Amino acid sequence: MRASNGSRPGTPEPPKDTSTVILLLGTIADTTWRMFVPTLTGIVGGFFLDKNFGTTPWLFALGTILGCIAAGLLIKKQLEQS
Repeated sequence: MRASNGSRPGTPEPPKDTSTVILLLGTIADTTWRMFVPTLTGIVGGFFLDKNFGTTPWLFALGTILGCIAAGLLIKKQLEQS
């Protein structure tokens, strides 16, 4: 595969019909859900489990930590794919 227009060999080129802004916004949206969904799920899940089992604040803290770890692993996976 040859690179065109002086770009480095092996560098993938974006599709011609997709603008850079759209690609950037897609990457931002992808990173955002990877950060917030696991973290918020851990926080909310820990809160409700604490409420039901009367273990305040232990399951809340555990859920927060596990959610942050899951978010970090998802971001790491995203960066490795880039």
